[in-house]
Amino acid sequence: MLIKRSVDIPSSEITDEKVYLNRRAFMRAATRAASAVAAGVLGAESLLLAQAAAPHGAKLRKITKSPLSTTEKVNTWQQITTYNNFYEFGSDKDAPAIYAKGLKTAPWSVGIEGEVAKPAIWHLEDILKGRSLEERIYRHRCVEGWSMVIPWVGFPLRDLVKRLQPTARAKFIEFTTLADYAQMPGLRVPTLRWPYVEGLRMDEAMHPLAILAVGLYDEVLPNQNGAPIRLVVPWKYGFKSIKSIVKIRFTEQQPRTAWNVAAAGEYGFYANVNPKVDHPRWSQATERHIGAPFLSARRPTLPFNGYAEDVAGLYQGMDLRRYF
Repeated sequence: MLIKRSVDIPSSEITDEKVYLNRRAFMRAATRAASAVAAGVLGAESLLLAQAAAPHGAKLRKITKSPLSTTEKVNTWQQITTYNNFYEFGSDKDAPAIYAKGLKTAPWSVGIEGEVAKPAIWHLEDILKGRSLEERIYRHRCVEGWSMVIPWVGFPLRDLVKRLQPTARAKFIEFTTLADYAQMPGLRVPTLRWPYVEGLRMDEAMHPLAILAVGLYDEVLPNQNGAPIRLVVPWKYGFKSIKSIVKIRFTEQQPRTAWNVAAAGEYGFYANVNPKVDHPRWSQATERHIGAPFLSARRPTLPFNGYAEDVAGLYQGMDLRRYF
């Protein structure tokens, strides 16, 4: 177990690594992909995973292992960095890995606005200053019916909220993603009303499972996974975990979130994983785990993505079919 005792991540604690995917491993994957195509049994997932993974980045040192982590087997770096949803770079699962390579993530600033005692523009290093990091292994599930188990590195969102001192009027937190048309080709397609916006109720944000992630597998986040800072809310669908955050706004009213604005009948504000509430165009009762054998059976979807024991109390008395 690595114990995080220093919290500032000074430059002396970051080891710059230039470790790229082993060429032989890539060639083996390409050969397997070609063979599978010839056999007629390869799906789109396998085609995507045959491409080169993200290069490894700077190491984050002295990280605490979180007791809140799942014990499930984690997905590989290859799988996590080549099969992504990040619509600012395109709607295909391989698009972020291809087009996010040039995203400039330093320096990075986050605007703090709204019902808060300390509105300001914070640099990422100021957000991380005095912040302990920990590895949390969470199951990440997308609404399309696939899941991964990912070893995020981050810190509790509630720690930052406390530092910012929201007022008594703050009932929700609204998050906004970078929208840079020069760097993000997906913005040229009106899939959503850009920039991407998501939100949490204040008690959700203060739950210890919700984190701001800055790393993956003890390394800084790859661009396609939401660098340099993103939200991770493991009991909700993946679209709730907003990436490349540039603004955090405290509000009295429920935020108008990107997917809810685009298709209110399909994507609710809460986005809690509920296998009993189907998406209008597909069932959500089962899921397919990325990395499982191609022909393996789908497995039942768990309420709140398996975190019901921890978070169900947040929604006591709510009609979860109406507030989906």
